Amino acid sequence: MSITLTLEEAHAKLSELIATFTPGDEVIMTQDAKPVAALRQITKAQPRPQFGNCRGMLTVVREDKEHGADFTESMS
Repeated sequence: MSITLTLEEAHAKLSELIATFTPGDEVIMTQDAKPVAALRQITKAQPRPQFGNCRGMLTVVREDKEHGADFTESMS
């Protein structure tokens, strides 16, 4: 939903506008009948991966050269 209001109207209703915002809503603010600003909802950013968070979660039960050889051959 897109709403167009004057700066004065937007200022008077700012708390109400923010409380009722949903994703995709936009308020266009005008001054002298010209658009001067837009108000949109900020979407939450995706969390960035933290390298090393899984350190210590893998346990090597058995390590031998036979299993490593199969892996090395498949990489060639």
